[in-house]
Amino acid sequence: QIRSAENNRDNFDERKAELEAEVNKAKAEQKKYESQKDDLSKMLDETVSGLSKARNYYNEIRSEIDRCNTQIEENNAKLLALLDEKANVKSEDSHLHTLVDQTNIRRAQLNKRLLEQKTKDEAVLKRVEDLKKTLDDASAELDSYKAKREEIQNQARERRRSLSEARNEFAAKQNTYNQMQSRLEALQNIAERYDGYGNSIRRVMEQKDENRGLIGVVADLIHVEKKFETAIETALGGNIQNIVTEDEETAKEMISFLKKNHLGRATFLPLTSVDGRGNFKKREVLDEKGVIGMADELLSFDERYAGVMAFLLGRVVVCEHIDFALAIAKKYRYSLHIVTLEGEYLSPGGSISGGAFKNRGNLLARNREIEDYREKLDKIEKDLKKAQARIEDMDTAIALLSEDEKENTEMLQQAALAENTAKINYEAAIKEKASGESTYRTLSEETKEIEKEIAEIDAGKEENARKMEEITNLEKELHTSNEQMQRNLDQQTYMETTAQRNVSEFEMEEMNARQKVTFAQENLERVSADVDRFTESIDRLLEQASTTAGEIASKQEDIEKIRLTIASAGERFAKLEAELSDSQQKKSKMDAEYRNFFEKREAISDNMNRLEKEILRLESQREKAQDALNYQNNYMWDEYELTLHAAMELKDKSYSDPLQMKKDLSHVKDEIRSLGSVNVNAIEEYREVSERYETMKTQHDDIVEAEERLVGIIDELDIGMRKQFEEGFAEIKKEFDSAFKELFGGGKGTLELIAGEDILESGIKIIAQPPGKKLQNMMQLSGGEKSLTAISLLFAIQNLKPSPFCLLDEIEAALDDSNVGRFAKYLHKLTKNTQFIVITHRRGTMNAADRLYGITMQEKGVSTLVSVNLIEDDLDE
Repeated sequence: QIRSAENNRDNFDERKAELEAEVNKAKAEQKKYESQKDDLSKMLDETVSGLSKARNYYNEIRSEIDRCNTQIEENNAKLLALLDEKANVKSEDSHLHTLVDQTNIRRAQLNKRLLEQKTKDEAVLKRVEDLKKTLDDASAELDSYKAKREEIQNQARERRRSLSEARNEFAAKQNTYNQMQSRLEALQNIAERYDGYGNSIRRVMEQKDENRGLIGVVADLIHVEKKFETAIETALGGNIQNIVTEDEETAKEMISFLKKNHLGRATFLPLTSVDGRGNFKKREVLDEKGVIGMADELLSFDERYAGVMAFLLGRVVVCEHIDFALAIAKKYRYSLHIVTLEGEYLSPGGSISGGAFKNRGNLLARNREIEDYREKLDKIEKDLKKAQARIEDMDTAIALLSEDEKENTEMLQQAALAENTAKINYEAAIKEKASGESTYRTLSEETKEIEKEIAEIDAGKEENARKMEEITNLEKELHTSNEQMQRNLDQQTYMETTAQRNVSEFEMEEMNARQKVTFAQENLERVSADVDRFTESIDRLLEQASTTAGEIASKQEDIEKIRLTIASAGERFAKLEAELSDSQQKKSKMDAEYRNFFEKREAISDNMNRLEKEILRLESQREKAQDALNYQNNYMWDEYELTLHAAMELKDKSYSDPLQMKKDLSHVKDEIRSLGSVNVNAIEEYREVSERYETMKTQHDDIVEAEERLVGIIDELDIGMRKQFEEGFAEIKKEFDSAFKELFGGGKGTLELIAGEDILESGIKIIAQPPGKKLQNMMQLSGGEKSLTAISLLFAIQNLKPSPFCLLDEIEAALDDSNVGRFAKYLHKLTKNTQFIVITHRRGTMNAADRLYGITMQEKGVSTLVSVNLIEDDLDE
């Protein structure tokens, strides 16, 4: 192992020695290359400095050459422009000579036309004055006719308005007359039919024409003031329907008539037996407070009825109020008949009747209303005749005004035609005069323009001569400048060739120096790499000999020395690198400054261009603003005949907000547009429409009023119909029961209205109870019983108001023989008031008839009438 270590150490020493030799050799070479690199760097710097100077000199020469070329080009362009301008001046001068000749010819022609136009204008002026006088005369005549037409139209409108009012008044009165006439006729019909009275009263009064002893009901024989009607009607009570007769015999006959026909009961007051005068003895009651008088003394009636009225009302005291009545009744121990104006009734013994009347007939007021309506109708009829006469007079006056208006219209048309003709001639003459004056002004202005043109032409000729002289002098100066620039250009071109050659030589030297520096740098890097490689080998050897501290220390010392050497070489290289970097930075800085110079020049050029464009834009805006100002001035003059100065004097400082002013202007324009086109006939149309509106409104009001009155009449009729229906239904119900019993030989029949429905639209139930059967609905009866029930209802209606003639068509066909006999017997009973024609095949009906009529066909195709008079046959027997 010692021998092996020794061998390794010997090998290590040998290898170390070899490596150290190589390191020393590399370091020597490194120093060589570093010295060479320093020399080359100095030479490169000198070469770069010379190149920079040569380039600067070359650039100065190029700038001078460019300046000379630019100046020569500018001078040449100016020379070309001067040649063009010179040609233009010569052409313009020739044109001015031609214009002078033409202008002189035009001036002579205009002078001639001016003289002719002046003569013509004097003649036209004389004709205009004559036509103006003619037009004034025609206008005055037309105005007189228009004034007359206006007067006629005003009179016609006033007459038509009066006529419309008269017609409206006539129509209103006519409507009132018709309504009152209808009401009067209705009241008369009611009075003639004795509506509101009982059936027996009506049936008795129907006999008034046949029986002269019947005078009338009490209500028809008296006249009561309106304020006493309630009191008198209350005092009379049911006696108001009593019938007054001439004597007892008449009353007896009517009572027999009622009994015979089963028409009910009635109270008769014969004049010969009824007399209540002198029955009332307590006349001192008339002096009591609140007493108006005796009831019979508050009436108006024929003296012959005094006894009857005293009988009915002679003991009834009329008081103003119930309080007075109570005091009087108490004072006289409740022995008087007292009635108040409001209808309270105090009977002897202390009983008091009062309250509101329900469905009162108002029988006393009926005659009073009839008389009132007759008096009103007579008055309205007289008023209608006067209104009709007034309307006819107005129609005649309007017709005369229409003729006057027609005549005035014809004269107005003739005057308007004359005025229009004169106006057309006058306007034509005015136009001719204006045209002549315009022509004369135009010729005068043309003359002035010609003189002005001649002066301008002379000034132009002088200006052209001055321009030609300036152009000649400027041409000489430009030629001299071009010659100087050309000599300078030739000299600078020669100098440019020499400077360019020097720059090329310096560039070649710089290229060679850079190549040498690069080669030296590469060799230095290679040697540094060898030193590093050898150092690594020594490090490996030191690692192998790590067991020997001495060897390691020795090798470390060697390595440190090598590293120091490398570090010193690296510092030198770094210094060279820094110098090179500074040079490159300076070059970059100069290049950047050079580029900045060009950028600034371009920015300044762009700014100049932008400013020139801005100047052009502002000039254009100024021209537009001036045009707008001129337009606004012209607009103010054309529309309002105002100058800017006059408008400024009218300026209102309160209008300071342009936006608000535009809004207000837009609003006013919208309102003007919303008005639409102007209608010159609007006033006259308004008058006509207003008159038409007033007429139609009056008619509308009349119609509304008439509608209200008609509705009132309908309501009155509806109330009357309901009352009449109730009374008639009750009577028919009573007659139906009577007829049913007689036709069925007993039993019971009744009529009922369906509950819960309107009385005028309600259904009717027919309930029948034949003899020996229970009460049941008619629909549950047999066919014969239904027919006989229907016949009973028919005869009940017929009995209520018998018609003079009646046709029956086999209504008893479903009846059996016994019922047919009762039917015929009952029918024969009704023949007192009604004539019956019965179509039948039943023997019982035929036997009861007065006459029989039949058709037989004894021969084929030949019909024969057969008749049998059964009454004559009975008489013969």
